Amino acid sequence: MSATARRPLRVVVVDHTAELGGAELALVRLCAALRDRPGGPRVRVRVVLGADGPLRPLLEREGVGVDVVPLAPSLGTVRRTDALRPGADPLRRPAAAAAFTARLAWRLRALRPDVVHATSLKADLLTLLPAALARRPLVWHVHDRVAPDYLPAAAVRLVRAASRLPAAVVANSRATAATLPGPCTVAYPGLAPAQLRARRAGDEARGPATAPVVGVVGRLSPTKGQRELLRALPAVLRAHPRARLRVVGEASFGAGAYERALRDEARRLGVEHAVDWVGFVPDPAAELDAFAVCVHASPVPEPFGQVVVEAMARGVPVVATRAGGVPEILDPEGPGGGRGAGPLGRLVPPGDVDALARAVVDVLDRPAEAAARAARAADVARARFPVARTADAVSEVWWRVAARGSAPRP
Repeated sequence: MSATARRPLRVVVVDHTAELGGAELALVRLCAALRDRPGGPRVRVRVVLGADGPLRPLLEREGVGVDVVPLAPSLGTVRRTDALRPGADPLRRPAAAAAFTARLAWRLRALRPDVVHATSLKADLLTLLPAALARRPLVWHVHDRVAPDYLPAAAVRLVRAASRLPAAVVANSRATAATLPGPCTVAYPGLAPAQLRARRAGDEARGPATAPVVGVVGRLSPTKGQRELLRALPAVLRAHPRARLRVVGEASFGAGAYERALRDEARRLGVEHAVDWVGFVPDPAAELDAFAVCVHASPVPEPFGQVVVEAMARGVPVVATRAGGVPEILDPEGPGGGRGAGPLGRLVPPGDVDALARAVVDVLDRPAEAAARAARAADVARARFPVARTADAVSEVWWRVAARGSAPRP
């Protein structure tokens, strides 16, 4: 029996950021699920972050040790839409990357993990050489579609070529896996047990039918579709004048200008009186429970759509764009499968504001039909997306890679 079979597997997870994005919140849930597995933890996770921030205390609250290996802001704060674009501060980055490589390689040698797991696109690339220098096998966890409609063309070419170097690749959806050239293990970002519980008793009515709440949850970003939903709002208000839009989320990763543009757009459209700018909330369950409909309006194909699953699990009707990973969740004809029982949500073409408005109005016009659809969706979400299934899929990859003992070559 190997040494790794007799003791818990040691895994070091690397993330370039400590801001709270979908991948980071999924990491917290994954670590908690690994800790709480029946029979005790067979995997011991430690996390290395490229910066300090709100992710660190969330991980530490779950009993996860955290190290910070500082990544220069010239690398860490570059948005994925600007990655490798000409003129985007190319001179300082090689030196910053070299310094981070040396610091991370030293830290990995000291920690001596059985597996290194990179969990963001920047971390995937920046960890290749340090893992090789530390002679540790590397697993990539890809949470972004590596496609020209989601990333700059140069970044797509680089990531696709480099994706052949890790010992294994995990993707957050079939849609993400389809954008990579090699084999991937699909591990959907699962929800914690508390997220999979039905909404609180007494919330079934979701407020007065004459004042329905249309909600969107997610960081404020052009890829999340808040602008498209704002543009659909005038048509919604014509059908339901007392409706309110609640925008839950804050600008992060350098998207402050987008938030200002959104507020200007609401004033231009004359709908600012019907919009509540909620900001970031650590647990959106209470917000979701008040929604008559949760909208996922991304104009570009998104890799997965965690908020779609969160809303489904709470029994909230969903309107979402038919692109990327979302059809895997909602389309009864696709891998997400409603098992022939009918649609699990309303799907519309990405960027089609008129179709988005019609779908939202339809949900508000037909609440009983929407509630029945949402009840079916809740059953599917609770069966398909518990974080325990994510932990099983990811840890199986780690054990397989550790058994091979393979590492990327510098």
